[in-house]
Amino acid sequence: MAQDRSNSEDFTRPLRRLLLAVVTLCLLLLFLVWRIDSPRVERFRAQVVDTVVPNMDWAMAPVTATAQLFRDFQSYQSIHEQNQELRRELRQMTAWKEAALQLEQENARLRDLNNVRLDPRLTFITGVVLADSGSPFRQSVLINVGSRDGIVDGWATMDGIGLVGRIAGVGANTSRVILLTDTSSRIPVEIQPSGQRALVAGDNTAAPPIDFLENPDQVRPGDRIVTTGDGDVFPPGLLVGQVAQDPGGRLRARLAADYERLEFLRVLRDHGARRVTVPSGLILPENLPDSEAPAPALPGSEGEGDG
Repeated sequence: MAQDRSNSEDFTRPLRRLLLAVVTLCLLLLFLVWRIDSPRVERFRAQVVDTVVPNMDWAMAPVTATAQLFRDFQSYQSIHEQNQELRRELRQMTAWKEAALQLEQENARLRDLNNVRLDPRLTFITGVVLADSGSPFRQSVLINVGSRDGIVDGWATMDGIGLVGRIAGVGANTSRVILLTDTSSRIPVEIQPSGQRALVAGDNTAAPPIDFLENPDQVRPGDRIVTTGDGDVFPPGLLVGQVAQDPGGRLRARLAADYERLEFLRVLRDHGARRVTVPSGLILPENLPDSEAPAPALPGSEGEGDG
C-alpha cells in the first residue's frame, strides 16, 4: 500500500507541474494577444468578447450583486449619518423652541405692563423680580431697582394687570416689595359701583379679606376693587381686584395681579405723595390736630434725665 501511494504521487506531481506550465503559458499568450496593436488582432479580440462576454452573465452575477450590496451599504451609511445629523438639529430646535416660548411669555408680560392705564401724572420704572421671601409668614419679593434709580419707600408696584404691593425697604441696587397678601398690609379701597369704602387686609392667603365695609349689603361678588388714595399710601384708582365670597360667607378680594408669575414689576413714581421715613408714618399722620397731638415734654425733664 505504501508503494502504490508513492507511485501515485510520483505520477501526479509531474502532471501538476505540466498543468501549471500550460496555464501560465496560456495566460502569457492571452496577455500578449491582448496587448498587440493590430487590426487583425483587434477584430479577433472583438469576436472573442462578443462570444464570451454575453455567455458569462452567470459568472458576473455574484460580482454585480456584491458591487450593488456595497453601494447599498454606502447609501445606508449615508442615510444613518443624515439621520443622526437631523436628530442633533431637532434637539437644537427643541431647545430654541423652549427659549422662544420663554421669550414670547416674557414679551407678553412686558406688553401687559405697557397696556396698564395710569394717571398721566404718574411715571414709572420697571424692575425684574429677583427672589421672593421663601417664607409662609412673610409675603414679599425683591426687585433689581433701588435708591440709585430714585426708588422711595411707600411707592406702589403693579404687574401687567393690577396692584401687587408697596416698596418697604430700599437698598442701593435692590428694593423689597411687601405684597398685598402680607399680614402687615392694609389697603384702603373703594368698591365700585356702590362706592363703599373698606380695607383689604392681608392674611398670607391668595384672597385677602375685605374688612370695615360701610354697608355690606350693597356689595356683590364680582364688584371692582380700586385704591382710594386715603392716607397718601397709594395713588387713587389703581386696580386691586374683584370681590369674591368664600364658603363661610366672608367677602374677600380676588386679586387681579398674577402672583404665581411675578417676573416684572412696575414701580409708580408718585412724586405727589409724601415720602415714608418710618413704618409708623403709614399709620399715624404727621400733621395731627392740636387736640390729638402728643403732650409736650415737661420742662427740665431732659435735664433731669441727663443729670
